[in-house]
Amino acid sequence: MDPVSENLILNGLKSGGLSRLHFEKELYIKFFYLIKEANKKYGIESEEAASIYSDTIIAVIKNINSGKFEGRSSLKTYTYQIFSNKCVDLLRKKTTNQGKLEDTMPYDSLVYELPDNTRSVIQALIAQDERQQIIDRLKEIGDKCKELLLLFEEGYNDKEIAGHMNYQSADVVKTTRLRCLEKLKLRLTRLLHQNE
Repeated sequence: MDPVSENLILNGLKSGGLSRLHFEKELYIKFFYLIKEANKKYGIESEEAASIYSDTIIAVIKNINSGKFEGRSSLKTYTYQIFSNKCVDLLRKKTTNQGKLEDTMPYDSLVYELPDNTRSVIQALIAQDERQQIIDRLKEIGDKCKELLLLFEEGYNDKEIAGHMNYQSADVVKTTRLRCLEKLKLRLTRLLHQNE
């Protein structure tokens, strides 16, 4: 990407409204090739790489708007570095968590000392409580986010959601979904800290 294009995108990302959305999409498309690179360089599956890439673009946009990106490197280099770090983090997490039971379900270890029939009842109650907390938090993140996440949970893919909710493309849905998940995660984290 030449410096003029970078400046155009940077200025566009700092602007508000529909103009900003246009430049977010431009940024997303510009470095899309990184997904294939993650597959080749790190052996990360395409779907995981796409998710990492979306997280990266969100982080880059956030850092540009908060002033964390100071322009000491090109936008391309900056984006690549964040993406690369996220890929390495994923690989470390997979290596560290290999074989851990907590990876699949976050249950208290005492639950596993209970008899099988009691354990399954307790696990069902915990899952029901967790689901209710998520539903309660969904009410706090706005109707659009709530609808999008519920459609995704029901098994609709990004393309179907784009058509149903009148988004421009599946890529826009994916980026929006990740933002909505970030909002939801933030609220669940606050709830967790309140209960400590």
